[in-house]
Amino acid sequence: MSTQDITEIKSLLSTPKKIAIIPHKNPDGDAIGSTLGLLHYLLKLNHEAVIIAPNDYPDFLKWLPKENTILKHETDKEATEVFIMEADILFTLDFNALHRTGHMETVLEQSPAVKIMIDHHQQPDDYANYMFSDVSMSSTCEMVYHFLEKLEALEDIDGAIATCLYVGIMTDTGSFRFRSTTSTTHRIIADLIDKGADNTQIHNNVYDTNSYNRLQLLGCALSNLKVLPEFRTAYITLSQEELQKLDYKKGDTEGFVNYALSLNDAILAAIFIEDKNQGIIKISLRSKGDFSVNELSRAHFEGGGHTNAAGGKSDTTLSQTVEKFISILPHYKTALNNE
Repeated sequence: MSTQDITEIKSLLSTPKKIAIIPHKNPDGDAIGSTLGLLHYLLKLNHEAVIIAPNDYPDFLKWLPKENTILKHETDKEATEVFIMEADILFTLDFNALHRTGHMETVLEQSPAVKIMIDHHQQPDDYANYMFSDVSMSSTCEMVYHFLEKLEALEDIDGAIATCLYVGIMTDTGSFRFRSTTSTTHRIIADLIDKGADNTQIHNNVYDTNSYNRLQLLGCALSNLKVLPEFRTAYITLSQEELQKLDYKKGDTEGFVNYALSLNDAILAAIFIEDKNQGIIKISLRSKGDFSVNELSRAHFEGGGHTNAAGGKSDTTLSQTVEKFISILPHYKTALNNE
């Protein structure tokens, strides 16, 4: 984002505007944390700012300050689309292609608002008037911190903003263990703690709220774990029947794929989750080293993401999806075994 871009955005934000802040479909900690962090800042400037999420998100994010003000397109389509069409500015956070918002794609395309993208995923689409895109960043929340820094607004970060941004950085870095975590990330985290983020309480709120059924579901997932040592790959399956039996709630499978990746000698890990309501198999992919699950997912599963973390989907059955996954592994055998 150029100096000229920042100057123009400062001018845009210098008087009260109607602003919609949009995360991607099935928003995670980084999407909700970044949108809420930005919301708190814009409200301080007296803008009429609203977060409009495509759909619901996990309960472990529903304690964040002003989370209860988030509107959901899937349950309030008419009102949210009116707001989007009347908005002066659209901020799109933690995604870089409008199809990632599901059924909101069309109204976002049609909106006459100035569009500002803040995102750290690879290969962004060219839909925004202003684009702050950096794949080296740990998270969109870290990028929102830098965005505020560019606006010379770090002094406006209070405890609420700090808490929201901390959540996104923490979750998208796997509690600061992923390779995208840099010394700059840690310096930002230190500043957020100084500004009021309670790191212990945040961690407890996000990670220490397991239900009995979620732990049972984790046990089921681990019992379904399969290992393909010749490809240094492990994968997990969860059927719709297994999810229903254990009263699955949105977010319950968060992080399950990392158990497969934690195996000795595993370079590639996947989890395949059946969703009969949408008629798809949801896929999460993780890797170590330079093996790109972003490229694998884009090539075979209509998805994408980061080098070491990506998602995708399949329109076939659970068993057919797993068969396809196994069938493509020989093409990546050399790369996997060279890691």
